[in-house]
Amino acid sequence: MDLADWFLTDEERGNPSTRLGAWTTGNLVRPLIHGAAYFAELKECLESAREDDLVLFADWRGDPDERLTDDGPRISDALAGAASRGALVRGLIWRSHLDALRFSAEENRHLGEKIEAAGGQALLDTRVRPGGAHHQKFVVVRRPGDPDRDVAFVGGVDLCHSRRDDADHHGDPQAAPMPDVYGESPPWHDVQAAIHGPAVAEVETVFRERWEDPAPETRQPLRRLRDHLERMDDVPPLPPPGPAPGRAGTHAVQLLRTYPYRRRPYPFAPRGERSVARAYRKVLRRARSLVYLEDQYLWSTEVIEPFAEALEREDELRMIVVVPRHPDQDGWLAGPASLIGRAEALARLTEAGGDRVAVYDLENHAGTPVYVHAKVCVVDDVWASVGSDNVNLRSWTYDSELSCAVLDEEPDPRPPAGGRRFARDLRLALSAEHLDRDSADVDDLCDPKAAFEAFAESARRLEFWHRGERRGARPPGRLRPHPAPELGRFRKLLAMPLYRAAVDPDGRPAALRRSRRF
Repeated sequence: MDLADWFLTDEERGNPSTRLGAWTTGNLVRPLIHGAAYFAELKECLESAREDDLVLFADWRGDPDERLTDDGPRISDALAGAASRGALVRGLIWRSHLDALRFSAEENRHLGEKIEAAGGQALLDTRVRPGGAHHQKFVVVRRPGDPDRDVAFVGGVDLCHSRRDDADHHGDPQAAPMPDVYGESPPWHDVQAAIHGPAVAEVETVFRERWEDPAPETRQPLRRLRDHLERMDDVPPLPPPGPAPGRAGTHAVQLLRTYPYRRRPYPFAPRGERSVARAYRKVLRRARSLVYLEDQYLWSTEVIEPFAEALEREDELRMIVVVPRHPDQDGWLAGPASLIGRAEALARLTEAGGDRVAVYDLENHAGTPVYVHAKVCVVDDVWASVGSDNVNLRSWTYDSELSCAVLDEEPDPRPPAGGRRFARDLRLALSAEHLDRDSADVDDLCDPKAAFEAFAESARRLEFWHRGERRGARPPGRLRPHPAPELGRFRKLLAMPLYRAAVDPDGRPAALRRSRRF
């Protein structure tokens, strides 16, 4: 397999100023499905960090009291504990919107304060475009004396409330604000990737580029004064980077990012970076059999267009999409714009693929909707991506994002031929959970058509049970057919040129639309 057929080349990345290489080989990537699995591994890494180890993290939201396991520790204690033992702990936390808007400005600050008090350093970083966010969620642990244990975690899981759920989907006891329909402990579906091998150094480079940005982390005088008084504005230099870890497996890894174009540019991306969007466009031009997608949003026809073009080009191509049934607080704040965006996106996919497109949401065995926060895509069981980026305009153009794309150099021996082990195993693991299958009983789902039909049949049976007032035994599976949004209910809004001109499907004012070249 020629990696350049699936991965972006240096030139195709479109950002000659970055220090990232095109891709690395010889890695081992393990999908950590659910926040509980990720947090348990993160706990072990942080508690074993010692003097001169390097702990770097970037996060959209961090709740200092979030427990990594049932019996602790809290995330702030785990990071502060590593710093107190002599590990060099550095963090980049988004300087969030106000708590009054159901975001996390104070929680993020308190996490940084706890780390600072233990000898680490955490910056509240607002070096984004107005209205944008630093949305990257990753942790790097480097051990100069034991590089075989170096690891990077990349994906969609924030270090905050609601994320510590598992396959039973009873939710995290420490819940973040969510619509009432998700209950007191909202069930939460998410994925993170654990990376070992040379790509760990590349994730470290992503952190270093942001950390070494000479621009002040905020330009607002009052915020700068508060940071200075609380000693959160110093940026101690990082030690020189060590050699990349050695070969650990058969996985080629490409890091994909979004950075917006800014008038005061990033030195590592002076024209921004759109490699997330460019990678999707490239790989979807190769799609032939099945696109499997789990996504939080799926908004905007502009972003969905490469998926639609692939469906129109390939008569045998199928697409399975798993999304949340109800929006979270972001969607509620965006209001009708978000519902219009999804309605238009799903209508475009249906127009392109007809009954070859199937969209589902999830529920737990008690019938409570599961909030799908995962950002996963598998194309033809060859290319797989796990990251922080959603299929919407914000993630493709405006917010900062980081995704890990994987090509396994080891072919999967199961038919049909052509699949690669990592991508196929990831899709099958997610499918086993959604279908209530044993993980050893999924080989029949290797065939794209069989997988498509198995999802449809499981969802059909569960929906029939619900419509029959839940009489009899609940059928296995957690899939529900996702209701097609009705654009007709928004007819009056859609007829208003000022509304469509003023608002993105993402809820961003049109005045903030800039540099959307993918």
